[in-house]
Amino acid sequence: MLSFWVGQGIYLPKSSTSVEEKLFLVEKGQNLFQIGENLEREGLIKNKFFFGFYVLIKGGRAKLQAGEYSLTPSMNITEIAQKIISGEVAKMVVTIPEGFRVQQIEERLGLKLPGENLEGFLFPDTYQFPLRASGEDVVKKMRDNFEKKFTPYRNEVSGAGLTPFQVVTMASLIEKEVKTKEDKELVSGILWKRFKSDMPLQVDAAMETYERLGLPENPICNPGLESIKAAVYPKSSEYWYYLSTPEGETIFSKTLEEHNYAKSKYLR
Repeated sequence: MLSFWVGQGIYLPKSSTSVEEKLFLVEKGQNLFQIGENLEREGLIKNKFFFGFYVLIKGGRAKLQAGEYSLTPSMNITEIAQKIISGEVAKMVVTIPEGFRVQQIEERLGLKLPGENLEGFLFPDTYQFPLRASGEDVVKKMRDNFEKKFTPYRNEVSGAGLTPFQVVTMASLIEKEVKTKEDKELVSGILWKRFKSDMPLQVDAAMETYERLGLPENPICNPGLESIKAAVYPKSSEYWYYLSTPEGETIFSKTLEEHNYAKSKYLR
């Protein structure tokens, strides 16, 4: 009879119909019994005894992890305990679009990101962060993701006599200038050709490239993988100029005369 009572306490949830999620905080240093008391007080379990008993017989007492957990009264004790033992904390899912600047990432996350030279090296992607993730946590995860994505191209970059910083800076220009893979590769070829010919890059997305030779001092945004690959593998062509129409089409020209005509035709 006792085993039946304990089994019901462990395997039956407090309320099978209550699916409203609650954020439950396990603070660092809290012991098993304090966690059980708080679960009972929050109305997530029937009795702290069942929680403590289950965790003890499963050998999970020393494995309980601090953090903020999303729990419901419709979860039984085995499910709740497993979440806390495995550290399955509540997370926010955030998508960082390609071409976002650091300031835009900070605004989306509601966090100030620490460190210098972040622009260009926070890889755009969909991330899961703990609800109370710090700026340091975010930067580490995004930088680690950048390194993972960029590492396969490091030999190509060094073999071309370029630095990763130069390639990422070029990729950031490409990201802001054109949208399709084909256009990015052609624009990359044009800009690298200008770069090597000591010709101003003249990129509208970075007005300083009209006033000085070479790349901007820093990347102007955080480029995605397609733009990075275009910067690593530019497509050769006879073109020296390009422009984007209001409809988003890219018009390529071989000569300045052709380019000026295209401007008068498409950018009236």
